[in-house]
Amino acid sequence: MQLWKPQLHQLWVKKCMEYEVEGAKPRGRPRKTWREIVEKDCQVRKLNREDATDRIRWMKQIRHD
Repeated sequence: MQLWKPQLHQLWVKKCMEYEVEGAKPRGRPRKTWREIVEKDCQVRKLNREDATDRIRWMKQIRHD
């Protein structure tokens, strides 16, 4: 009778699931990235990637307050 042996990838997944990170997690919310800020600014001003290719339109939308 042969015993069932877990596959190598199953052992790796189990190790990852049980891994505990050492050290303390910083307090508060994570910092925003540059990309998140740019995407939010574009949503507020209703800009998209195509607008960025038209320099005149882009500058008008950016400077419009």
